[in-house]
Amino acid sequence: MRPRNNLFLKDVAALSLTAFGGPQAHIAMMLRLLVEKRQYISEKELLELNALCQILPGPSSTQTITAIGFKVGGPNLAYLTLLVWIAPAALIMIAAALIISFLQGQGAPLGFTRFIQPMAVGFVAFSAWRISSKVVYTKGGIVIMVFSAILAFFFRSPWVFPLLLLIGGSLTALRFQSQPVLEKKPMKMEWANFLLFLGVLIAAALLGRFTQLRAVLLFENFYRNGSLIFGGGQVLIPVMYTEFVEFKGYLNSKEFLSGFALVQALPGPVFSFCSYIGTLSMRPYGWGAQILGGVVTTIAIFLPGTFLIFFVIRFWEELRKYRVIQASLEGINAVGCGMVCAAAIMLYHPIENTPYNFGLVVATFALLQWTKIPAPALILTGLVVGLIFPN
Repeated sequence: MRPRNNLFLKDVAALSLTAFGGPQAHIAMMLRLLVEKRQYISEKELLELNALCQILPGPSSTQTITAIGFKVGGPNLAYLTLLVWIAPAALIMIAAALIISFLQGQGAPLGFTRFIQPMAVGFVAFSAWRISSKVVYTKGGIVIMVFSAILAFFFRSPWVFPLLLLIGGSLTALRFQSQPVLEKKPMKMEWANFLLFLGVLIAAALLGRFTQLRAVLLFENFYRNGSLIFGGGQVLIPVMYTEFVEFKGYLNSKEFLSGFALVQALPGPVFSFCSYIGTLSMRPYGWGAQILGGVVTTIAIFLPGTFLIFFVIRFWEELRKYRVIQASLEGINAVGCGMVCAAAIMLYHPIENTPYNFGLVVATFALLQWTKIPAPALILTGLVVGLIFPN
C-alpha cells in the first residue's frame, strides 16, 4: 500500500477515536484534518460529498469518510476506511451488550443505568429540535413533519417508516418547478454496485425466509433498515425501537435506552448502536452467538450505504442538477424530523412518569441546548452517579 494511503488510514483511525458529537461535528473534524491539514481533497469536494450522502439512505458521516477514501485510493482503500472508522465504536458497543448480558445472567439489576435512561430521551428530544430547526423551513415541511410524527407514534409497524419517507419525498417532489433549472449533461452510470446492493437485499430476504436462522434474519433486518433510513443515526432510533423492542421483543426499553445513552458517549458513528442491538438479540444462543450477532448487524447496517455511495459517486455531479431530486429532500428531511419527535415520546412512555424522571429529560435538553458541556461528559456523569446511587 502506498505511504499516502497508510497515512490516510492513520488519520481515519485518529478520527474514529476522537470524533464525538454526531455527523455535524464529524464533518467539522474531517474538514480540519483531512482537508486543511492533509489536503486529501478540497473543501468544496468535502461539502459536495457530504451533500450527496445526505440524500442517500445510511449513515451520512460514515458514507462521507468512505467516499473520501474512494477518492484518495479507490475501492480497496474505501473499504479499509469503512472498517477503521466503525471498528472502535462497534467493538465497544458489542462489549457493553455482553457485559449487560453477563450482569443479568448473574441476577444483577441495571439500577446503575437509571439516570441515563431519561437522559437518553433528552438526547433524542434535543436531536429532534436541532434537526427540525435546520431542515424544516416551510409551512408544507412543518405540516409533513407533524403528520409524520403522529403517524409514526400511532402506527408502529417497521414498514410504516420507509413508507412515510417515500410519501414525504414524493409530496415535495411535486413542487420541483420552484427549484432552479441547471444545465445537465448525459449521465454515465456503472451499475455494478447497485446490482450488488440489490442482490444482497434480495438474497438476505430469501435466506431469512427459508432458514429462519436468527443471525440471517438479523442481517436481513439491519440491511433493509440501512437501505431505507434517511437522515442519520437519530432517525434510526424510532425504527430500531419499534422493530426490536415493541415488535419482536429482543430487548426491553430499559436496555434499549441504556445502549442509546452509551453510544452518545462514544466517538464515531451513531449507527454503531446497531452492534449493541444485534448482540443482545442473540442472547438465547450463548456468548459466541452474541458476538456473531454484533458482527453481523454491524456489517448489515453499514453495507448498503457503502454500496450506494460507490454507485452514485460516479454520476453525482449530474444527478444533483435534477430539480425533482432537489425538491424531494425537503419532504424526506421533514419526515425524518417527525420520526425523531415521535421517538422522543415513544422512548419516554415506558419510563415511570415521575417529576424526577421528567426533570432529568428537561435538564438534559437544557444542558445540551444552552451549555457547551459535551455529551460524553453528561452520560459518564449519569453512569457514575447511577453506580454510586443505584436505587
